Amino acid sequence: MGLIVRAIIFLVIVGAISSVPAVQAQDIQHGRQLALEVGAACHAVLAGQAQSPIGEAPSFEWIAATPVMTAVALNVWFTAQDHPTIVLSQTEAQDVAAHITV
Repeated sequence: MGLIVRAIIFLVIVGAISSVPAVQAQDIQHGRQLALEVGAACHAVLAGQAQSPIGEAPSFEWIAATPVMTAVALNVWFTAQDHPTIVLSQTEAQDVAAHITV
């Protein structure tokens, strides 16, 4: 099963049972900065950028267009131990999630 499919399944399950509060008034600009500085190593983070540097890493546009990829689901995914290369603080995760879902 592909990485993207597993991520979607994980997010749907976690989103259904999670009690994580919704992202509220996060720093979208800080999220964009983190996306460019940290996320761009693996993901296509810019508008119109379809191909990620790592083929299995979904573009931020794809993530934003996927209905189950809500800010809450992204927040859980970013802070989960199975995210392959980075660990974000709760605030950083909320900021990046806010940037992606705007």
